[in-house]
Amino acid sequence: MAAKVHREYKLVVVGGGGVGKSALTIQFIQSHFVDEYDPTIEDSYRKQCVIDDEISMLDVLDTAGQEEYNAMREQYMRTGEGFLLVYSITSRHSFEEISTFQQQILRVNDVDYFPIIIVANKCDLESERQVSSQEGKDLARQFNCPFIETSAKQRINVDEAFYNIVREIRKFNRDSQNGNGMNGGHHNSHGGEESGSSGCCCIVM
Repeated sequence: MAAKVHREYKLVVVGGGGVGKSALTIQFIQSHFVDEYDPTIEDSYRKQCVIDDEISMLDVLDTAGQEEYNAMREQYMRTGEGFLLVYSITSRHSFEEISTFQQQILRVNDVDYFPIIIVANKCDLESERQVSSQEGKDLARQFNCPFIETSAKQRINVDEAFYNIVREIRKFNRDSQNGNGMNGGHHNSHGGEESGSSGCCCIVM
């Protein structure tokens, strides 16, 4: 008997310009690395995955990082079910922008918590690092969300980043059904680290 898709998830990839949002998304969807920087306005992709034994269709929206597209943000922040907040470890400015995106997501949806994951991209560029792993973990603790370091170029933790936001959405939906999902009732169930193949990347759930 053919397996059927159990659920569709609307994921949105958010972050400043040049942090590697498109490279991360295309590496996940098409399994190849896009080296050249071509600023995105808005691109949508779909991929069927099996995540924790559930067949899922992921609808991934790759968004613009440039300020001039700010007006478009509120629209996709209303329709997205989960957000990957991406910064580059080589850009402190992109890290500082993450808080603005997180606050905007909460404001638009009028909630205290919404499914997000902080994604520290370009972890293959360790020699150019401006933001420590600890700073990323601390921000994730502040947001009460998972943190992961990735490399779109070397395909480190790319699938894990997208799978983990799906897990956050599922957890959020369960909490909402139990009556505590919309009021900050979410909490991280564990805090472990998983090394990537480069020795520089970790996952904190």
